[in-house]
Amino acid sequence: MKLTTSAPKRDIMTEDSAVTELMDTPAYYSAEGGSAFHGDSRELLEELPDNSIDLIVTSPPFALQHQKEYGNEDQEGYNDWFMEFIPEVRRVLQPHGSFVVEIGGAFKRGWPERSPYQFELLNRLVDEDEGQMHLAQDFYWYNPAKLPNPIEWVNVRKIRVTDAVTHIWWLTPEINKDSAVEEGEHPHPEANNQRVLQEYSDSQKELMETGEYNDGKRSSGWNIDSESFANENEGSIPDNFLEGADVELILNKLDEISAEEFLEWIMGSDEFEDASAGDLLRRLGMGGRTADNVIEASNTASNTHYLSMCRKFDFDSHPARFPRQIPEFFIDYLTPNPPYDEWDQGRLDRPVVLDIFGGSNLTGSIAQQKGRYWMAFEREEKYLETSQFRFLTEDEIKKRLDEDQSDFGDFAEVGDD
Repeated sequence: MKLTTSAPKRDIMTEDSAVTELMDTPAYYSAEGGSAFHGDSRELLEELPDNSIDLIVTSPPFALQHQKEYGNEDQEGYNDWFMEFIPEVRRVLQPHGSFVVEIGGAFKRGWPERSPYQFELLNRLVDEDEGQMHLAQDFYWYNPAKLPNPIEWVNVRKIRVTDAVTHIWWLTPEINKDSAVEEGEHPHPEANNQRVLQEYSDSQKELMETGEYNDGKRSSGWNIDSESFANENEGSIPDNFLEGADVELILNKLDEISAEEFLEWIMGSDEFEDASAGDLLRRLGMGGRTADNVIEASNTASNTHYLSMCRKFDFDSHPARFPRQIPEFFIDYLTPNPPYDEWDQGRLDRPVVLDIFGGSNLTGSIAQQKGRYWMAFEREEKYLETSQFRFLTEDEIKKRLDEDQSDFGDFAEVGDD
């Protein structure tokens, strides 16, 4: 199901949703496809029944050098803190379920040296005695428009390059090789790359049309037949390299500096010395065509609506939203599409997608538009409040605010008992 380019057309907030039966804590708000809950995810996870969640997609606060307003942990204690969630994550996941976590890197405080914390965390996650998870595959999110950071090492001393890649770990409580190939069996974890096929490149289209291919033995040892890649399917299988610019996050950060300061930075950067205006726009992710074998990022309607509503009604937006295509790709890849007439794998009558660090609830809004149930856990109430903007039109937001001028929190309690 494709996302539209406009805001939601009707009031989809409701007093209840199917997922509320899984929780003791009342929903902070609900929409037709799911519910958001306020609290510490470690405690909220304990309420969920065993094997009740089909997919967890999340982007936790990263272990950065400096404390951010969204509540990130320091580097020293980050991995211990994160591992506190894992026993419950493993318990609530279905045997076929997946745990997808985007986790950014960081430099050590005061040093031009990278912290290996995310790799140390991965080792703990897959340790057979501690995390007891399996690494199904690693993915990489490349943002070519990432702002140079840390400024001290990249811009001032010019001894490091921009950190533009974020790691994504796809983990699962079970790996079952046999069920992935036996007819009538379900793979563990649930996955199907046919749900995330991409359009063929022009060269592949030409190959399929002409049937001409440079066959023969390769230096790698592979022997390629002349018809090996001539079959036309519904598209090409994507790789594990996700590319694109989180344009709105960039623009949000650029709001913090003046246009004059930005132009001075551009003019003073050797990187853009011989660049055309088109090159500059492409570097910012605002033009050009992404490579064919990656997932392309775009400025989505969901984010545009959310940010514009935050600005219009003078609320703070979440400062660390992750790119839309990360949850979208994994929801498509790791949960089956509707209809669910024959769905019998889950706790409910369709897959349940959970984000344990809900933030602006981008994951929930995408899951709902794709026909899955969703749940979002978030401990910061101010971000939970504004995450409702993803499910309401501008008129609906204004109406709810006008009904109670004293406290937006009352508006945010849609769905409370």
